[in-house]
Amino acid sequence: MGTEQQARRPGRPGQRLLSLVTAVLVMIGAAVAFLTVAPPAQADPIAKCTRTEGAIVAVDFGKWGGPVVRGCDTTPTTGYDLLHAGGFTTEGTGHDGPAFICRIGNRAFNTGKKYPTPAEEDCVLTPQATAYWSYWIASPGQKRWTYSPLGAMSRTLKPGDVDAWVFGATDIGGTKGRPSFTPDDVRADGGDPPAPGDPPAPNVPPGTVDLPAATRWLTDRLTNGQRIVVDGDTAPDYLATTEVAYALAATDSANATARRIADFLGRPEHTDAYAYPAGKDEAPDATAAARLALVAEATGKDPRAFGGHDLLGDLMANVCLSGSDAPQPVPGCTTEGDFRTTGQTEGQALAVIALLSGEVKPPAESVTRLARLQCDDGGFPSFLIMDGQVCESEAGSTALVALALKEAGGHTPVVTKARSALKKGQFTTGAWPAASYSTPGSAYATGWVAQTLRALGDRAHADAALSWLSRQQLPGGGFAFEEGIEDPLLYATAAAVIAGAKSDLVTLTAKEPAPPTTTPPTPRPPTTGPSTPPAGEGPDLKKGSAYLADHKRLIQGRYYEGSPRFADYGMTIDGAYALAATGHDNATLRNIVDFLDKGGKDASGRGVHDWTKIGTKYAGGGFIGKAAVLAESVGRDPRSFGGKDLIAALAEGTCTAATPAEPRKCAGKGNYTYATSVFSQSLGIMAQLRAGEEAAATEPVAYLKSLRDPSSGAWPSLIGEASDIEVDSTAMAAMTLDLLPDADSKASVERALVWLADQQLPDGGFTGASGNSVNSAALAVQGLSLDGDTYATEIAKARKFLASQQNKDGGFNVSKGGQAGSDVRASAQAVGGATGISFGVLTRDMSATTPQPVPSISGQPDPSTPVIVTPGEDDGGSGSAGGQGSGTGGGGSLAATGSQVTGLAVAAVLLVLAGWGATRAARRRRATVGGRA
Repeated sequence: MGTEQQARRPGRPGQRLLSLVTAVLVMIGAAVAFLTVAPPAQADPIAKCTRTEGAIVAVDFGKWGGPVVRGCDTTPTTGYDLLHAGGFTTEGTGHDGPAFICRIGNRAFNTGKKYPTPAEEDCVLTPQATAYWSYWIASPGQKRWTYSPLGAMSRTLKPGDVDAWVFGATDIGGTKGRPSFTPDDVRADGGDPPAPGDPPAPNVPPGTVDLPAATRWLTDRLTNGQRIVVDGDTAPDYLATTEVAYALAATDSANATARRIADFLGRPEHTDAYAYPAGKDEAPDATAAARLALVAEATGKDPRAFGGHDLLGDLMANVCLSGSDAPQPVPGCTTEGDFRTTGQTEGQALAVIALLSGEVKPPAESVTRLARLQCDDGGFPSFLIMDGQVCESEAGSTALVALALKEAGGHTPVVTKARSALKKGQFTTGAWPAASYSTPGSAYATGWVAQTLRALGDRAHADAALSWLSRQQLPGGGFAFEEGIEDPLLYATAAAVIAGAKSDLVTLTAKEPAPPTTTPPTPRPPTTGPSTPPAGEGPDLKKGSAYLADHKRLIQGRYYEGSPRFADYGMTIDGAYALAATGHDNATLRNIVDFLDKGGKDASGRGVHDWTKIGTKYAGGGFIGKAAVLAESVGRDPRSFGGKDLIAALAEGTCTAATPAEPRKCAGKGNYTYATSVFSQSLGIMAQLRAGEEAAATEPVAYLKSLRDPSSGAWPSLIGEASDIEVDSTAMAAMTLDLLPDADSKASVERALVWLADQQLPDGGFTGASGNSVNSAALAVQGLSLDGDTYATEIAKARKFLASQQNKDGGFNVSKGGQAGSDVRASAQAVGGATGISFGVLTRDMSATTPQPVPSISGQPDPSTPVIVTPGEDDGGSGSAGGQGSGTGGGGSLAATGSQVTGLAVAAVLLVLAGWGATRAARRRRATVGGRA
């Protein structure tokens, strides 16, 4: 089961915890030594990587008093390749091999010494959440870092991409502590060069907008924290309310006030009053509908189901096919391509942006209509004029149209001309006027232009604008319309906030859906006991099982990820869980179980208990529990699995108290040793309860219950470290406590299921580390199936969502809207989770199957398995240790990762393996299920 410990995304306090693993998964060659990669080749000169060629990586050694070191790769393929081609060396961990980057070094700092040092981190187990190398990315043109939703190997680079690695400044999920430098600081040229004839950016002193003060000022204008009401009026000022929502979302996409505004505007009576004044069944006010759609997109809501309307569908249905002089004129239409009833340039541009942000291609005529508005000076007017009418450009309108056309694509000459006009119109102070004939600088216009120029790559001009804005901010935090005025204006302040956040209207509406609010809903009375696997529309589980069993992925009873020498035993057990749940391939399931149970070894000579660490001081309760639950599910003895008594080890590893000197070992009484997640704790309890050890599980159960969030009834991801409540861990805890008969446990399950159901997104998915996550949806199905009668509707929607993410090869994507391609870990969770069977009661009879030789013991590989030469495999160096393509969907094809392998007869072959996707990458090494253990 592949769910990761979900981490809140960087700078987004409402989202789930991403994993360390998301930041650092890699591919390693078969000839590489145990933990250390070979020294890199000389890095390409940094100047050879530009905004259109090559890629740049920056590693911040500031934790140790060092510099930010940059590296360049003129022919980038993956984030991992970029790191090493850029001149950096890495080391992995003893538990996971080179797949997990634990140290980084570069000869430019301290003669290449790798950090953290062995005295700081022994790199045996996964480092703690607050002391690890976090991975940040920015695509061409992006001005802000994003915490990577994919592992370094899974991230396929494009020319102009930039990456950054930062140690210890952030938490597990990058919810704080972004890199201290910007993507533009990393880029070799620091910004796009000026077009011919463009003036240089004004030389103004540096300054920044006080965003907390400005957002407080905006928030104080709201009535009941949800709407703007003009003095003397009782009706909401809907337009002004949307402006506040945009500004707050620009500073934080999970902003609670922005969501309250969206909830308010999304009530049918308000959506109808603002966007459907002619009646809810008539054509909408296009500008209002676009504004509401942008609010929905900025706050993680669905613009296709907002206030009882499909806002995007209604915009598309009301595009003018002809003008008012047509044989049968349509009211509200001036010419072809207009959105009915707009009339103003702003409404037309906002509608185009709203459609693009909602992944709907706007009509070509509507985009062309915007482009044709361009005045001779390169600017755009505020009204949808016709050919031959007087064209007077305004800076704010020009900026908005340029932003929309840049996002739509196909109109580069128009955008270039508009961009040049905006730069030429900038005052030496850094400001722009509200109108071409004005002389005072306008905070409103300057805010809008700064957004667009930053999005277009003109950082210096945008920074000059921010410097001017910082000097115009009034004592209360707001901004006046123009300089010299002392009365703050909401519209000017909102524009300045978005610019000050270095965002823009496209960026702030193009985020992954934020998690819903966590206010506990009214509980629904559940029935008792687990349900049978849900029926109805869902994924093809037989095809999914075949994907998991394919020998291109499952190499002689185990999966590999990150290194061809180190089997991923956590993911191997995930695949076994999935096959046990469906029963579609019991023979393959037996092969996996036999490999684990009968002492099978990977190419490095490691068996499953080199992964559980049983019998050592690093014995992990989650790892041991995960292996024990598998044994119990398939009828093996957990007291003698792989030659070890797993149940006794769990009892021995139950902590009697916290260990402050070793914080990762025991967080408290009842915690299992090195069980650093709710997943780990849950699996250990499941294993003990299934083995009839109720008394031994008493303290671990009490500790698990102590981790509940009292207000919501949900569970966080991590143990012993700050983290947030999440879908995956809540589902897992519910499955665990459902095995207990006491009233408190049953009540806890009921509350957990109510909370889970409330997290479902309109499309049936659930928010996880990488956005709309396959893992989270599958786990939610398992959790909600504990009371399948009550939650039948939610389960059906989630299974339909899972079906939508299944690919032709039978595997599943990591998340909706993420990097396309089947991923083994996500597929294991999706296949098993879609059955609705809890891990606590999972059972599969393999008595009718025939045992096969364990390859690493017999030395006889399965003849149907493609032989890939790997030194050290089966003692003779000719066994199989292939890549299974877990991150980029090529169904295991090496070519899918962008690398090609030739000369299979040579002694050492580089296997290119996909890195862990963020969706399952949430510290899966520290967790227990789905790679969590």
